[in-house]
Amino acid sequence: MSRMIAHHAQAVLIASWAPTHNASAELQRVAERILVSQRDEIEWVRYWLAEKGEPMLQRTSAPPRIPMPIHEMDHDQLMSGMLTDAQIATLDPARGAAYDTLFLTLMIQHHEGAIPMVNALFDSPGAGQDETVFRFASDVFSDQTTEIARIEAILKARGASATPR
Repeated sequence: MSRMIAHHAQAVLIASWAPTHNASAELQRVAERILVSQRDEIEWVRYWLAEKGEPMLQRTSAPPRIPMPIHEMDHDQLMSGMLTDAQIATLDPARGAAYDTLFLTLMIQHHEGAIPMVNALFDSPGAGQDETVFRFASDVFSDQTTEIARIEAILKARGASATPR
C-alpha cells in the first residue's frame, strides 16, 4: 500500500505540468482527472496506513526502487510502471503537442505499472478478505484500466502510437 503513494505521486507530478507545458485543453482535462483521483487515493492510503500503524515510504526526489535479490546479489529495480529519470528529463522540456503525445504514452506505461501492484496487494495474505482494501484495490485497477483505454483512444484519434518512446 505504501508503494502506491510513491507511484501515484509521480503521476501527480507530471500531470501537474500540463498547464505550464502548453498542453491542449483535452490533455488538461485528462491531467485534471489524474490529479484529482491520484491525490484522493494518496490521502486515502496515508489515512489507512496511519490507522493500521504501518510505515510509509519516505519521500525522495529519485524514483522509488524495490530491493530485489537476484543471483544472490542485491539489485534495485524501478517500481512497476515508474518513469525513469531519462523519461522525466525528456518530458519536462516538451511543450504543446509534443508534451501531449509524450505525456499520454508515458502515462500508459505508468498506469500499466499499477496493475501488478494491485495484483501483488491481492496476493498478500488476507488482503482480499479486507473489504476496504479489496474495494480500494478494485477501484485502482478499474481507474487505471479505464484511463489507459481513454488515453489510447485519444492517441488513436491523433494518429499517434500508444507505445512509450
